[in-house]
Amino acid sequence: MVDAMERPAARKSEVIFALATGTGRAAIAIMRASGAGAQEVLASLCGGRLPKPRHASLRALHHEGDHLDDAMVLWLPGPRSYTGEDGFELHLHAGPAVIDRVAMALTTLGARPAEPGEFTRRAVQAGRLDLLQAEAIADLVEAESQSQRQQALAQADGALSRLYEGWSERLKTLLAHQEALIDFPDEDLPEAVELALSHTLNDLRSALKAHLSDKRGEIVRRGLTVVIAGAPNVGKSSLLNHLAGYDAAIVTHRAGTTRDVIAIDWLFQGVRLRLVDTAGLRETEDEIEAEGIRRAMFHVEHADLVLHVVAGTAEMPLRPDAMMISNKVDLYPALDNTLGLSVQTGEGMEGFEQALGARIKALTAGVGAPLTRARHRAGIEEALLYLDQAHEALWPEVRGEALRLAMRALGRLTGQVDVDSLLDVIFGQFCIGK
Repeated sequence: MVDAMERPAARKSEVIFALATGTGRAAIAIMRASGAGAQEVLASLCGGRLPKPRHASLRALHHEGDHLDDAMVLWLPGPRSYTGEDGFELHLHAGPAVIDRVAMALTTLGARPAEPGEFTRRAVQAGRLDLLQAEAIADLVEAESQSQRQQALAQADGALSRLYEGWSERLKTLLAHQEALIDFPDEDLPEAVELALSHTLNDLRSALKAHLSDKRGEIVRRGLTVVIAGAPNVGKSSLLNHLAGYDAAIVTHRAGTTRDVIAIDWLFQGVRLRLVDTAGLRETEDEIEAEGIRRAMFHVEHADLVLHVVAGTAEMPLRPDAMMISNKVDLYPALDNTLGLSVQTGEGMEGFEQALGARIKALTAGVGAPLTRARHRAGIEEALLYLDQAHEALWPEVRGEALRLAMRALGRLTGQVDVDSLLDVIFGQFCIGK
């Protein structure tokens, strides 16, 4: 059994390389390389003369008598590098012919193309990052909104890691107290030891439950789903089009024009939203419209936020937390406990967007380090399960084993235990060059 606090050791590895910048027309392309032997490869390209470590230097790159390019070169000796290994970067001119020729030269010199996520994988194996930080790097690369960027940066800086490691340290202390009660059952150990153990265990259970109930991190990472719902012809599609800034949905005076779900992506106040327009809700014998209504109710049930639109007729909210909107206030008075507006004239739209921003902020903003992935949720649920078993255990030995399993579940989240079984799954989702 691998010790719960053991980290995988850095290992000597072959040189890998990849293009770290995107494909397409650009001025500069960055080729990065890492691994044992990187010094020899770079020296060969630079004519035997390495740049000063971590200082950019303009060099003419040559291979087998061919002038490859004039490039800005960075020599990054380990362990003070991203992967913990010797590495280098070549800032090349971004022409495809230049990139291909340099890649060919690197291959001839014994390097090989990197697999997806292999650079970050090596950083984890060298102890430069833990798994939570590595996942945050992937989230940072994919961030589309400012809220996603901020959350990924906090996790990459170790916010979530510190939280889980703090829980692991408390579990370690808890386990030490439990072992004392097991090893010295006949001794007059202070009653405070048993009392402190019970209090700490209950505090940890409460902390994990609160963490699981906080869905802000997952919502920010995937984006909020905001569903526009209501009766036919109340202006749902018009509201969608107004927010989108273009005619995403067909709008007519005929009730029931929208029969299927229409969804668009929208960045609003730094948060990524998925706006969903739905079929009008009413009794119908039309088979196609009935299917559209069924789909609408499915999306209402699973939305992060529902905009329930009415126009002149009072209705019960589709969900207790729905944001009630009275549209067409140019034709009908706004109903009580609703936000009045007119998509047609623009009346009340500024107030609506302010109210919408406040609701979104309440769903995404806050303090602490929220979990961001299904893997995190599953790991915390497993740890909580063992803590509950420890709480209910009648025998001290059973409680001690449950505490060890809980600490092990937390260790798997950061990669302190059983890391190899997770690497292929996690880093297979990365882009090449990261």
